[in-house]
Amino acid sequence: MSAFDGVKAAVLLFAAAIMQVSIFTQVHVFGGVPDLLLVTLVAVALLRGTIVGAGGGFFAGLLVDTASLGRLGLTSLVLTLAGYWIGRYGETTGRDRVHAPFLSVAVVTVLYSFGLLLVHFVLGERAPAGAMLRGLGPAIALNLILTAPVYALVRRLLRLLDRSELSTEVQLLG
Repeated sequence: MSAFDGVKAAVLLFAAAIMQVSIFTQVHVFGGVPDLLLVTLVAVALLRGTIVGAGGGFFAGLLVDTASLGRLGLTSLVLTLAGYWIGRYGETTGRDRVHAPFLSVAVVTVLYSFGLLLVHFVLGERAPAGAMLRGLGPAIALNLILTAPVYALVRRLLRLLDRSELSTEVQLLG
């Protein structure tokens, strides 16, 4: 990956984080909130792999935590894990499949919601599981609606890497 691709990925995630905090958190459709940042992170991680996915998740989560004046690091932790695992899926199996972005967005929306709920619960904060479960179905539907245009935009801006440029296996030393 070139440095220019890294800058483009960072600008995409920055714009998505700002739009998520300022616009999309105010949009409630049937109790669900679309997550543009999560969909953008999935697209970037699928196309660029684990390192960019994890780094982009941390960067975007830190922006969201800072902009929303929330507890610093909670969103960063969950988005870092999501970016890493979606990047791993993209490196090993799902990158060239048509259904990969949609499947990834649906799965990571569920895991992200439960991950945030779990982190809040472990820290002893208020964790409204009922409200999260009621809004989960509409949130998945809204994120799936956003997936096609966001993935097309990210794929257009970030050139597609060759399979040889992505790590596909772990090498053991010793």
